[in-house]
Amino acid sequence: MSAATYTISRSTPVSRTAAIAGLALCLFLAAAPWWAGRADLRLMSEIFLYLSLASLWNLLAGYAGLVSVGQQAFVGFGGYMLFAFTMFVGVSPILAIPIAGVLGAAVALPVAILIFRLRGAYFAIGTWVIAEVFRLVFAQVSDLGGGSGTSLPIDVVKSIAANRSAREATSYWLALGIAVLVIAVAFLFLRSRQGLALTAIRDNELAAKSLGIDIWKTKLVVYIVTAALTSATGALIFLAKLRISPDAAFSVNDWTAFVIFIVVIGGIGTLEGPIIGTLIFFALRETLADLGTIYLLVLGLVAIVVMLRAPKGLWGMVRAKVGIEIFPLARRVVKPSEN
Repeated sequence: MSAATYTISRSTPVSRTAAIAGLALCLFLAAAPWWAGRADLRLMSEIFLYLSLASLWNLLAGYAGLVSVGQQAFVGFGGYMLFAFTMFVGVSPILAIPIAGVLGAAVALPVAILIFRLRGAYFAIGTWVIAEVFRLVFAQVSDLGGGSGTSLPIDVVKSIAANRSAREATSYWLALGIAVLVIAVAFLFLRSRQGLALTAIRDNELAAKSLGIDIWKTKLVVYIVTAALTSATGALIFLAKLRISPDAAFSVNDWTAFVIFIVVIGGIGTLEGPIIGTLIFFALRETLADLGTIYLLVLGLVAIVVMLRAPKGLWGMVRAKVGIEIFPLARRVVKPSEN
């Protein structure tokens, strides 16, 4: 058979079917304010926000090799920027979300220049130290409530929408939108030339450098992009909560430990992993949360078992056995009948 009968393709029948199903699911979820109750909307909003944080941490650690335990720095920063701009500048809460993202990217540049001097465990510790610095700084800002925090003024809350139901629906749509945006950005980024460079760095940094890839610049771009979207997600988190405090905004447990758990059990270094991990995390939380500290022990046990039985996460194990990809990134040489 001649070579002309073969083509280069990224998509597969599975990925095309998944794309159609994903679009249908997004439309179905977008209509949730008309068929779901308030408690369901709040739960799904939280799922979408954690999915966003997990996908961003996965992009940072799973592809760029930047294992951060201080991403709560940008979650809290984004939340505080939303409060500051809505309370003191009079900006609409919805407009304040992208502003928080832009400012998060601006802050990430000097932070990256500082901590990129560190490697491995020292980098991880450095990110945590930066997050603690952020927490201490905002705890000193008396106009934002200092150490005890503050709530959004009632006039700012009412500016989101006319009534409570409309506000909850708006918060839900924003959470769904940021989740879709984050997954789309990660997917398109990884399919770009920079994504190819990032994958090469992940697989073998020395070989990637020998091929002329600018490792520092590539990692910097990823760090800034994730910081911007994490800050925007943080703004959304505290817009839904309507209250912020340093301890809540910069909680390593809520915004980093749980996120790492999600990515590790789902499958680090895959786009599908954070989705699987988020669903499992919330299923465990909703089932076991009433057990108190036992709930955290169960989470730890689940993480240990998964890491021992499936080091690449649950999706990594499935992909190794079945060989399917929902988000195809690599190019493949296939026969027309296979594409």
